[in-house]
Amino acid sequence: MHNTAKKKIVILGAGFSGLKLARKLAKTDYEITLLDINNFHQFQPLFYQVASARLEPAAISFPLRKIFQNKKNIHVRVGVVKKIDTIQKKVYTWHNVFEYDYLVIATGCTNNYFGNKNIEANAFPMKSTPQAIALRNKILLNFEASLSVKSEEEKTPFLNIVVVGGGPTGVELSGALAELKTKVLPKDYPLIDFSNLKIYLIEGSGNTLSAMSEKSQKYSRKYLEDLGVTIWTGTHVADYDGKMVTLGNGDTLTTNTLIWAAGVIGNVPEGIAKESITRGNRIVVNEVHEAIGLKDVFVLGDVAYMETKEWPKGHPQLANVANKQAENLARNFKIQLKGGQSKPFAYSNPGTMATIGKRKAVVDLPNFHFHGRFAWFIWMFLHLMLILGVRNKLLIFLNWTFNYFTNDSTLRVIFLPSRKQRQLGQEYEDITT
Repeated sequence: MHNTAKKKIVILGAGFSGLKLARKLAKTDYEITLLDINNFHQFQPLFYQVASARLEPAAISFPLRKIFQNKKNIHVRVGVVKKIDTIQKKVYTWHNVFEYDYLVIATGCTNNYFGNKNIEANAFPMKSTPQAIALRNKILLNFEASLSVKSEEEKTPFLNIVVVGGGPTGVELSGALAELKTKVLPKDYPLIDFSNLKIYLIEGSGNTLSAMSEKSQKYSRKYLEDLGVTIWTGTHVADYDGKMVTLGNGDTLTTNTLIWAAGVIGNVPEGIAKESITRGNRIVVNEVHEAIGLKDVFVLGDVAYMETKEWPKGHPQLANVANKQAENLARNFKIQLKGGQSKPFAYSNPGTMATIGKRKAVVDLPNFHFHGRFAWFIWMFLHLMLILGVRNKLLIFLNWTFNYFTNDSTLRVIFLPSRKQRQLGQEYEDITT
Protein backbone atom coordinates (compact mmCIF):
# COMPACT_ATOMS: atom_id res chain seq x y z
CA MET A 1 0.00 0.00 0.00
CA HIS A 2 1.11 3.60 -0.47
CA ASN A 3 -0.19 6.88 0.80
CA THR A 4 -2.38 8.75 -1.68
CA ALA A 5 -5.66 10.45 -0.81
CA LYS A 6 -8.92 9.17 -2.23
CA LYS A 7 -7.60 5.80 -3.25
CA LYS A 8 -10.37 3.39 -4.20
CA ILE A 9 -11.01 0.34 -2.04
CA VAL A 10 -13.45 -2.30 -3.28
CA ILE A 11 -14.68 -4.69 -0.58
CA LEU A 12 -16.26 -7.93 -1.77
CA GLY A 13 -18.72 -9.25 0.78
CA ALA A 14 -20.73 -7.61 3.58
CA GLY A 15 -20.31 -10.37 6.14
CA PHE A 16 -18.65 -9.80 9.48
CA SER A 17 -15.22 -8.77 8.17
CA GLY A 18 -16.37 -6.82 5.11
CA LEU A 19 -18.93 -4.85 7.09
CA LYS A 20 -16.54 -4.19 9.97
CA LEU A 21 -13.84 -2.93 7.59
CA ALA A 22 -16.23 -0.59 5.79
CA ARG A 23 -17.52 0.83 9.08
CA LYS A 24 -14.01 1.38 10.37
CA LEU A 25 -13.03 3.21 7.19
CA ALA A 26 -16.09 5.46 7.04
CA LYS A 27 -15.19 9.15 6.92
CA THR A 28 -11.59 8.46 5.90
CA ASP A 29 -9.76 9.60 2.77
CA TYR A 30 -10.68 6.42 0.89
CA GLU A 31 -13.48 5.95 -1.62
CA ILE A 32 -15.02 2.62 -0.69
CA THR A 33 -17.35 0.39 -2.67
CA LEU A 34 -18.99 -2.38 -0.64
CA LEU A 35 -20.25 -5.07 -3.03
CA ASP A 36 -22.50 -7.94 -1.95
CA ILE A 37 -25.09 -10.23 -3.51
CA ASN A 38 -27.63 -8.94 -0.95
CA ASN A 39 -28.53 -5.44 0.15
CA PHE A 40 -28.36 -6.53 3.78
CA HIS A 41 -25.94 -7.92 6.33
CA GLN A 42 -26.85 -11.28 7.89
CA PHE A 43 -26.06 -12.40 11.45
CA GLN A 44 -25.09 -15.97 10.65
CA PRO A 45 -24.84 -17.40 14.21
CA LEU A 46 -28.62 -17.06 14.58
CA PHE A 47 -29.74 -18.56 11.27
CA TYR A 48 -30.79 -21.68 13.16
CA GLN A 49 -33.22 -19.61 15.26
CA VAL A 50 -34.94 -18.39 12.11
CA ALA A 51 -35.09 -21.97 10.80
CA SER A 52 -36.62 -23.19 14.06
CA ALA A 53 -39.16 -20.34 14.18
CA ARG A 54 -37.65 -18.62 17.21
CA LEU A 55 -36.72 -15.36 15.52
CA GLU A 56 -38.13 -13.47 12.59
CA PRO A 57 -35.74 -12.95 9.66
CA ALA A 58 -35.75 -9.15 9.97
CA ALA A 59 -34.28 -9.45 13.47
CA ILE A 60 -30.98 -10.77 12.12
CA SER A 61 -30.86 -8.90 8.80
CA PHE A 62 -29.67 -5.32 8.54
CA PRO A 63 -30.05 -3.09 5.42
CA LEU A 64 -26.60 -1.99 4.29
CA ARG A 65 -27.76 1.36 3.01
CA LYS A 66 -29.29 2.12 6.41
CA ILE A 67 -25.99 1.28 8.11
CA PHE A 68 -24.07 3.66 5.86
CA GLN A 69 -26.48 6.57 5.74
CA ASN A 70 -24.51 9.84 5.86
CA LYS A 71 -21.24 7.99 5.20
CA LYS A 72 -20.42 9.78 1.96
CA ASN A 73 -17.29 7.77 1.15
CA ILE A 74 -19.10 4.40 1.36
CA HIS A 75 -20.97 3.22 -1.73
CA VAL A 76 -23.14 0.10 -1.43
CA ARG A 77 -23.67 -1.93 -4.58
CA VAL A 78 -25.59 -5.18 -5.13
CA GLY A 79 -24.27 -7.76 -7.56
CA VAL A 80 -22.47 -11.03 -8.11
CA VAL A 81 -18.78 -10.99 -8.93
CA LYS A 82 -18.16 -12.51 -12.33
CA LYS A 83 -14.38 -12.27 -12.23
CA ILE A 84 -11.46 -10.26 -10.90
CA ASP A 85 -8.61 -8.93 -13.02
CA THR A 86 -5.76 -8.44 -10.55
CA ILE A 87 -3.46 -7.06 -13.28
CA GLN A 88 -5.82 -4.33 -14.51
CA LYS A 89 -7.23 -3.92 -10.99
CA LYS A 90 -10.85 -4.38 -11.98
CA VAL A 91 -13.81 -6.28 -10.55
CA TYR A 92 -16.42 -7.42 -13.07
CA THR A 93 -20.04 -8.13 -12.27
CA TRP A 94 -22.48 -8.99 -15.05
CA HIS A 95 -23.52 -5.38 -15.44
CA ASN A 96 -20.75 -3.26 -13.95
CA VAL A 97 -16.99 -2.86 -13.76
CA PHE A 98 -15.39 -1.54 -10.57
CA GLU A 99 -11.86 -0.23 -10.65
CA TYR A 100 -9.81 -0.37 -7.48
CA ASP A 101 -6.50 0.63 -5.98
CA TYR A 102 -6.91 -1.92 -3.20
CA LEU A 103 -9.16 -4.94 -3.29
CA VAL A 104 -10.43 -6.66 -0.15
CA ILE A 105 -11.91 -10.13 -0.56
CA ALA A 106 -14.26 -10.96 2.31
CA THR A 107 -16.54 -13.41 0.54
CA GLY A 108 -16.71 -15.91 3.37
CA CYS A 109 -17.36 -19.57 2.80
CA THR A 110 -19.97 -21.83 1.31
CA ASN A 111 -21.13 -25.38 1.96
CA ASN A 112 -18.73 -28.20 1.20
CA TYR A 113 -20.63 -31.17 -0.21
CA PHE A 114 -17.39 -33.06 -0.87
CA GLY A 115 -18.27 -33.45 -4.54
CA ASN A 116 -21.58 -35.23 -3.93
CA LYS A 117 -24.02 -33.74 -6.46
CA ASN A 118 -27.05 -35.59 -5.09
CA ILE A 119 -26.55 -34.17 -1.61
CA GLU A 120 -25.92 -30.72 -3.02
CA ALA A 121 -29.16 -30.89 -5.03
CA ASN A 122 -31.40 -32.32 -2.31
CA ALA A 123 -30.08 -31.24 1.07
CA PHE A 124 -31.14 -28.05 2.82
CA PRO A 125 -28.23 -25.70 3.56
CA MET A 126 -28.38 -22.88 6.10
CA LYS A 127 -25.86 -20.27 4.97
CA SER A 128 -28.22 -17.33 4.39
CA THR A 129 -31.43 -15.81 5.73
CA PRO A 130 -33.48 -16.97 2.69
CA GLN A 131 -32.14 -20.51 3.16
CA ALA A 132 -33.13 -20.42 6.84
CA ILE A 133 -36.64 -19.30 5.84
CA ALA A 134 -36.84 -22.10 3.24
CA LEU A 135 -35.84 -24.62 5.89
CA ARG A 136 -38.48 -23.33 8.29
CA ASN A 137 -41.06 -23.64 5.51
CA LYS A 138 -39.97 -27.18 4.74
CA ILE A 139 -40.17 -28.34 8.35
CA LEU A 140 -43.63 -26.85 8.88
CA LEU A 141 -44.89 -28.14 5.53
CA ASN A 142 -43.78 -31.63 6.56
CA PHE A 143 -46.13 -31.53 9.53
CA GLU A 144 -48.99 -30.23 7.41
CA ALA A 145 -48.39 -32.98 4.85
CA SER A 146 -48.21 -35.70 7.50
CA LEU A 147 -51.80 -34.95 8.46
CA SER A 148 -52.91 -36.04 5.00
CA VAL A 149 -51.37 -39.51 5.02
CA LYS A 150 -52.84 -42.47 6.88
CA SER A 151 -50.25 -45.14 7.58
CA GLU A 152 -47.32 -44.73 9.95
CA GLU A 153 -44.98 -45.86 7.17
CA GLU A 154 -46.16 -42.99 4.97
CA LYS A 155 -45.73 -40.52 7.83
CA THR A 156 -42.14 -41.55 8.58
CA PRO A 157 -40.38 -39.43 5.91
CA PHE A 158 -42.22 -36.35 7.15
CA LEU A 159 -41.35 -37.01 10.78
CA ASN A 160 -37.66 -37.82 10.37
CA ILE A 161 -35.29 -34.85 10.39
CA VAL A 162 -31.62 -35.51 9.72
CA VAL A 163 -28.94 -32.96 10.58
CA VAL A 164 -25.50 -33.70 9.14
CA GLY A 165 -22.58 -32.11 10.95
CA GLY A 166 -21.94 -32.00 14.69
CA GLY A 167 -20.28 -28.59 14.87
CA PRO A 168 -21.95 -25.59 16.55
CA THR A 169 -24.51 -25.12 13.75
CA GLY A 170 -25.63 -28.75 13.76
CA VAL A 171 -25.67 -28.99 17.55
CA GLU A 172 -27.58 -25.74 18.06
CA LEU A 173 -30.14 -26.53 15.37
CA SER A 174 -30.69 -30.07 16.65
CA GLY A 175 -31.29 -28.77 20.18
CA ALA A 176 -33.70 -26.10 18.94
CA LEU A 177 -35.69 -28.64 16.90
CA ALA A 178 -35.81 -31.03 19.86
CA GLU A 179 -37.28 -28.32 22.10
CA LEU A 180 -39.76 -27.43 19.36
CA LYS A 181 -40.81 -31.08 19.28
CA THR A 182 -41.45 -31.40 23.01
CA LYS A 183 -42.68 -27.94 24.03
CA VAL A 184 -44.41 -26.34 21.06
CA LEU A 185 -45.48 -28.59 18.21
CA PRO A 186 -47.85 -30.86 20.19
CA LYS A 187 -49.96 -27.78 20.96
CA ASP A 188 -50.02 -26.74 17.29
CA TYR A 189 -50.69 -30.22 15.90
CA PRO A 190 -52.69 -32.23 18.46
CA LEU A 191 -53.49 -34.90 15.84
CA ILE A 192 -49.79 -35.76 15.35
CA ASP A 193 -48.04 -38.13 17.73
CA PHE A 194 -44.74 -36.30 18.13
CA SER A 195 -43.15 -39.25 19.90
CA ASN A 196 -42.70 -40.43 16.30
CA LEU A 197 -40.77 -37.29 15.33
CA LYS A 198 -37.12 -38.35 15.22
CA ILE A 199 -34.20 -35.94 15.06
CA TYR A 200 -30.92 -37.49 13.98
CA LEU A 201 -27.57 -35.75 14.28
CA ILE A 202 -24.87 -37.41 12.16
CA GLU A 203 -21.21 -36.50 12.67
CA GLY A 204 -18.20 -37.94 10.88
CA SER A 205 -15.75 -37.49 13.75
CA GLY A 206 -15.95 -39.21 17.10
CA ASN A 207 -17.61 -36.34 18.97
CA THR A 208 -20.01 -33.46 18.72
CA LEU A 209 -18.26 -30.06 18.89
CA SER A 210 -15.00 -31.79 18.01
CA ALA A 211 -13.12 -28.46 17.87
CA MET A 212 -13.97 -27.69 21.50
CA SER A 213 -12.81 -29.20 24.79
CA GLU A 214 -13.56 -32.73 25.93
CA LYS A 215 -15.96 -31.39 28.54
CA SER A 216 -17.85 -29.42 25.91
CA GLN A 217 -18.02 -32.51 23.73
CA LYS A 218 -19.27 -34.58 26.66
CA TYR A 219 -21.92 -32.14 27.85
CA SER A 220 -23.15 -31.18 24.39
CA ARG A 221 -23.83 -34.82 23.68
CA LYS A 222 -25.48 -35.34 27.05
CA TYR A 223 -27.73 -32.32 26.63
CA LEU A 224 -28.80 -33.39 23.14
CA GLU A 225 -29.52 -36.95 24.19
CA ASP A 226 -31.50 -35.67 27.19
CA LEU A 227 -33.59 -33.71 24.67
CA GLY A 228 -34.22 -36.88 22.67
CA VAL A 229 -31.83 -36.33 19.76
CA THR A 230 -30.34 -39.51 18.27
CA ILE A 231 -26.61 -38.97 17.72
CA TRP A 232 -24.48 -41.05 15.38
CA THR A 233 -20.80 -40.16 15.56
CA GLY A 234 -18.09 -41.74 13.45
CA THR A 235 -20.70 -41.93 10.69
CA HIS A 236 -20.62 -40.46 7.20
CA VAL A 237 -23.45 -39.73 4.79
CA ALA A 238 -22.67 -41.29 1.42
CA ASP A 239 -25.73 -40.18 -0.54
CA TYR A 240 -29.14 -38.54 -0.34
CA ASP A 241 -31.70 -38.58 -3.17
CA GLY A 242 -34.32 -36.41 -1.49
CA LYS A 243 -36.08 -39.37 0.08
CA MET A 244 -33.44 -41.78 1.33
CA VAL A 245 -30.20 -41.16 3.24
CA THR A 246 -27.48 -43.72 2.56
CA LEU A 247 -24.75 -43.95 5.17
CA GLY A 248 -21.16 -44.94 4.59
CA ASN A 249 -21.76 -48.37 6.11
CA GLY A 250 -24.67 -49.03 3.73
CA ASP A 251 -27.48 -48.38 6.22
CA THR A 252 -30.39 -46.23 5.04
CA LEU A 253 -32.82 -43.81 6.60
CA THR A 254 -35.96 -42.32 5.04
CA THR A 255 -36.50 -38.58 5.36
CA ASN A 256 -37.80 -35.66 3.35
CA THR A 257 -35.52 -33.28 5.23
CA LEU A 258 -31.75 -33.52 5.37
CA ILE A 259 -30.04 -30.41 6.72
CA TRP A 260 -26.40 -30.00 5.68
CA ALA A 261 -24.04 -28.45 8.24
CA ALA A 262 -21.11 -30.77 7.62
CA GLY A 263 -18.38 -28.50 6.39
CA VAL A 264 -17.44 -25.38 4.48
CA ILE A 265 -14.99 -24.27 1.83
CA GLY A 266 -13.80 -20.79 0.98
CA ASN A 267 -15.88 -18.82 -1.50
CA VAL A 268 -13.09 -17.67 -3.83
CA PRO A 269 -14.03 -15.34 -6.72
CA GLU A 270 -13.00 -16.18 -10.27
CA GLY A 271 -9.67 -14.65 -11.21
CA ILE A 272 -7.59 -15.63 -8.19
CA ALA A 273 -4.59 -17.71 -9.26
CA LYS A 274 -4.57 -21.32 -8.10
CA GLU A 275 -1.12 -20.76 -6.65
CA SER A 276 -2.67 -18.39 -4.11
CA ILE A 277 -5.24 -20.96 -2.91
CA THR A 278 -4.61 -23.65 -0.31
CA ARG A 279 -6.63 -26.37 1.44
CA GLY A 280 -10.22 -25.58 2.21
CA ASN A 281 -10.25 -23.34 -0.88
CA ARG A 282 -8.84 -20.47 1.18
CA ILE A 283 -6.54 -17.72 -0.10
CA VAL A 284 -3.09 -17.62 1.47
CA VAL A 285 -2.23 -14.27 3.01
CA ASN A 286 0.73 -12.81 4.87
CA GLU A 287 0.53 -11.31 8.35
CA VAL A 288 -0.76 -7.98 7.05
CA HIS A 289 -3.62 -9.75 5.21
CA GLU A 290 -2.20 -9.32 1.71
CA ALA A 291 -2.73 -12.26 -0.65
CA ILE A 292 0.49 -14.04 -1.48
CA GLY A 293 1.52 -13.23 -5.06
CA LEU A 294 -1.26 -10.69 -5.61
CA LYS A 295 -0.36 -7.03 -5.31
CA ASP A 296 -2.82 -4.80 -3.42
CA VAL A 297 -5.25 -7.67 -2.84
CA PHE A 298 -6.20 -8.31 0.78
CA VAL A 299 -8.27 -11.14 2.20
CA LEU A 300 -10.29 -11.32 5.43
CA GLY A 301 -12.46 -13.76 7.32
CA ASP A 302 -13.30 -17.36 6.52
CA VAL A 303 -11.79 -17.26 3.03
CA ALA A 304 -8.38 -16.09 4.35
CA TYR A 305 -5.63 -18.51 5.35
CA MET A 306 -2.84 -17.04 7.47
CA GLU A 307 -0.19 -19.21 9.06
CA THR A 308 1.54 -17.81 12.14
CA LYS A 309 3.66 -19.28 14.90
CA GLU A 310 0.62 -19.39 17.17
CA TRP A 311 -1.70 -20.65 14.40
CA PRO A 312 0.35 -22.97 12.16
CA LYS A 313 -2.80 -24.38 10.51
CA GLY A 314 -4.49 -21.03 10.01
CA HIS A 315 -7.01 -19.25 12.17
CA PRO A 316 -10.40 -20.77 13.02
CA GLN A 317 -13.27 -19.70 10.79
CA LEU A 318 -15.10 -17.70 13.45
CA ALA A 319 -16.88 -14.35 13.49
CA ASN A 320 -14.53 -13.02 16.16
CA VAL A 321 -11.49 -13.78 14.00
CA ALA A 322 -13.08 -12.04 11.01
CA ASN A 323 -13.89 -8.94 13.06
CA LYS A 324 -10.39 -8.73 14.54
CA GLN A 325 -8.80 -9.13 11.10
CA ALA A 326 -10.98 -6.33 9.74
CA GLU A 327 -10.03 -4.06 12.62
CA ASN A 328 -6.33 -4.70 11.99
CA LEU A 329 -6.58 -4.09 8.25
CA ALA A 330 -8.59 -0.89 8.81
CA ARG A 331 -5.89 0.27 11.21
CA ASN A 332 -3.23 -0.47 8.62
CA PHE A 333 -5.09 1.42 5.89
CA LYS A 334 -5.27 4.43 8.20
CA ILE A 335 -1.58 4.09 9.08
CA GLN A 336 -0.69 4.04 5.39
CA LEU A 337 -2.48 7.35 4.87
CA LYS A 338 0.04 8.81 7.29
CA GLY A 339 3.00 7.05 5.68
CA GLY A 340 3.41 4.51 8.47
CA GLN A 341 4.22 0.80 8.44
CA SER A 342 1.51 -1.87 8.47
CA LYS A 343 1.25 -3.92 11.66
CA PRO A 344 1.01 -7.71 11.56
CA PHE A 345 -2.14 -9.43 12.75
CA ALA A 346 -2.05 -11.17 16.12
CA TYR A 347 -5.00 -13.14 17.42
CA SER A 348 -5.56 -14.36 20.95
CA ASN A 349 -8.46 -16.77 21.25
CA PRO A 350 -10.92 -15.41 23.84
CA GLY A 351 -12.86 -18.69 23.89
CA THR A 352 -15.65 -20.50 22.08
CA MET A 353 -19.20 -21.38 23.00
CA ALA A 354 -22.30 -23.20 21.81
CA THR A 355 -25.86 -23.41 23.05
CA ILE A 356 -27.85 -26.63 22.97
CA GLY A 357 -31.16 -25.57 24.44
CA LYS A 358 -32.87 -23.67 27.21
CA ARG A 359 -30.41 -23.32 30.11
CA LYS A 360 -28.05 -25.65 28.25
CA ALA A 361 -24.79 -24.30 26.80
CA VAL A 362 -21.06 -24.92 26.90
CA VAL A 363 -18.28 -22.33 27.10
CA ASP A 364 -14.55 -22.87 26.66
CA LEU A 365 -12.28 -20.10 27.88
CA PRO A 366 -8.50 -20.35 27.37
CA ASN A 367 -7.97 -21.95 30.80
CA PHE A 368 -11.46 -22.72 32.00
CA HIS A 369 -14.65 -24.53 31.00
CA PHE A 370 -18.18 -24.10 32.28
CA HIS A 371 -21.59 -25.28 31.18
CA GLY A 372 -25.26 -25.17 32.06
CA ARG A 373 -27.47 -22.22 33.01
CA PHE A 374 -24.72 -19.61 33.50
CA ALA A 375 -23.06 -20.58 30.21
CA TRP A 376 -26.43 -20.20 28.49
CA PHE A 377 -26.93 -16.67 29.84
CA ILE A 378 -23.39 -15.73 28.80
CA TRP A 379 -24.05 -17.08 25.29
CA MET A 380 -27.27 -15.04 24.99
CA PHE A 381 -25.70 -11.84 26.33
CA LEU A 382 -22.67 -11.95 24.03
CA HIS A 383 -24.72 -12.72 20.93
CA LEU A 384 -27.18 -9.96 21.80
CA MET A 385 -24.31 -7.48 22.08
CA LEU A 386 -23.05 -8.45 18.61
CA ILE A 387 -26.39 -7.67 16.98
CA LEU A 388 -26.46 -4.41 15.02
CA GLY A 389 -28.91 -1.71 15.98
CA VAL A 390 -30.88 -0.93 19.13
CA ARG A 391 -34.15 -1.96 17.47
CA ASN A 392 -32.85 -5.39 16.53
CA LYS A 393 -31.30 -5.93 19.96
CA LEU A 394 -34.63 -5.05 21.60
CA LEU A 395 -36.61 -7.22 19.18
CA ILE A 396 -34.43 -10.27 19.84
CA PHE A 397 -34.39 -9.67 23.60
CA LEU A 398 -38.19 -9.49 23.69
CA ASN A 399 -38.49 -12.64 21.58
CA TRP A 400 -36.07 -14.53 23.82
CA THR A 401 -37.82 -13.31 26.98
CA PHE A 402 -41.23 -14.32 25.64
CA ASN A 403 -39.92 -17.72 24.58
CA TYR A 404 -38.23 -18.25 27.96
CA PHE A 405 -41.39 -17.74 29.99
CA THR A 406 -43.91 -19.30 27.62
CA ASN A 407 -41.87 -21.99 25.82
CA ASP A 408 -43.60 -20.76 22.70
CA SER A 409 -43.35 -18.26 19.86
CA THR A 410 -45.70 -16.77 17.28
CA LEU A 411 -43.40 -17.20 14.29
CA ARG A 412 -44.44 -20.59 12.91
CA VAL A 413 -45.70 -19.19 9.63
CA ILE A 414 -45.17 -20.58 6.15
CA PHE A 415 -44.20 -17.94 3.61
CA LEU A 416 -44.11 -19.30 0.08
CA PRO A 417 -43.31 -17.04 -2.88
CA SER A 418 -46.22 -16.03 -5.08
CA ARG A 419 -45.91 -16.01 -8.85
CA LYS A 420 -45.25 -12.26 -8.72
CA GLN A 421 -42.56 -12.75 -6.05
CA ARG A 422 -40.90 -15.41 -8.19
CA GLN A 423 -40.98 -12.98 -11.10
CA LEU A 424 -39.37 -10.29 -8.95
CA GLY A 425 -36.81 -12.83 -7.81
CA GLN A 426 -35.94 -13.58 -11.42
CA GLU A 427 -35.62 -9.88 -12.18
CA TYR A 428 -33.31 -9.52 -9.17
CA GLU A 429 -31.21 -12.44 -10.40
CA ASP A 430 -31.01 -10.81 -13.83
CA ILE A 431 -29.73 -7.60 -12.24
CA THR A 432 -27.23 -9.22 -9.88
CA THR A 433 -25.96 -12.01 -12.08
